[in-house]
Amino acid sequence: MRTTVGIIGAGPAGLLLARLLTDAGIDSVVLESRDRPYVEQRQRAGILEQGTVDVLRAAGAGERMDREGLRHDGIELRYDRTRHRVDFPALTGGRSVMVYAQTEVCKDLIALQLKDGGPLLFEAEALTVEDAATDRPRVRFRHEGREDVLDCDYVVGCDGFWGVARKAVPADLSRTFERTYPFAWLGILADVPPSHDELVYARHDRGFALLSMRSPSVSRLYLQVPEGTAPESWTDDEIWAELERRFETDDDWRLARGPITQKSVTPMRSYVHEPMRHGRLFLAGDAAHIVPPTGAKGLNLAVGDVVTFARALIHRRETGSAELLDAYSATCLRRVWQAERFSYDMTTLLHRTPDATPFEDRLQLARLARITSSRAAETELAEAYTGFPVD
Repeated sequence: MRTTVGIIGAGPAGLLLARLLTDAGIDSVVLESRDRPYVEQRQRAGILEQGTVDVLRAAGAGERMDREGLRHDGIELRYDRTRHRVDFPALTGGRSVMVYAQTEVCKDLIALQLKDGGPLLFEAEALTVEDAATDRPRVRFRHEGREDVLDCDYVVGCDGFWGVARKAVPADLSRTFERTYPFAWLGILADVPPSHDELVYARHDRGFALLSMRSPSVSRLYLQVPEGTAPESWTDDEIWAELERRFETDDDWRLARGPITQKSVTPMRSYVHEPMRHGRLFLAGDAAHIVPPTGAKGLNLAVGDVVTFARALIHRRETGSAELLDAYSATCLRRVWQAERFSYDMTTLLHRTPDATPFEDRLQLARLARITSSRAAETELAEAYTGFPVD
């Protein structure tokens, strides 16, 4: 099998890249190790930056998003029993975010790919990326019980942290930067309308809490818990009681309870692999970088990566110049490190470490007071939250 671009992974990054290439008249093949139901059901991110929304619309994948997604023009910061709303459009010249789950993005992009895109092979496990440093890289994969080879001009690894793409970058050329956090998020889905019409980020002496949503009738909420916590170690009543404590305010706001349909624990980690390119192998999304979810950057960073690659490849075809392809890693990493910085800032602003001192607690409150009293500080948060530009 031969194609111009071999794409490993049918998450939102790989699927969007296939769509962008199809629109540009460039052929591709997508290899996905899981089956279609799994890809369309795995729960991941749910906040789309303004730039991601714009890209999906331009790619023809925005119709259902615009109909069913929830546009949010701000977030609420909550601390010391007080509430402060950050108004995105007023601070950023009109930008906002969209609440639309990654599962739904994948469903939309899969439907488009199967309708008029190149081959999308489910249950096709990529085994190795070979000859990445040559002009004829290839992906060895297993599909329908037999091994096959996909010969490509380029390979893009959108296969996550545990995938094979990054392993094809020689160790002596790789640098990794990593930080793990001593806490995690206990997340729940609940069949109850959200108790607020925008996301609420709460800093509390007992730990962080986040009020989010999946739809007008389904709430998504998170609690900071110790690293290694098992979801089943918390009863439903304990979860609701703790959420009520951490969201408490001095006004009459109340948290609505409902049946919990899902519990999960998400570890908190920051990770960057440099470079994001080796020869004709390009890394995108979690294959190259991971951010803690506090800043809602993971999916959006992956979208920026594949947009950068697609633009570079189209430029190569139209001009004959490989300048943008050669600059891919440096271009992406500028945005990646800004997102890492913002995600780290949000995480350390709102979470309480197990050994936090009274001095550190006061610093957190001072940082929050600065954001809520300074338009410049508030604008910095709003600009970063709604998205860094794709160069």
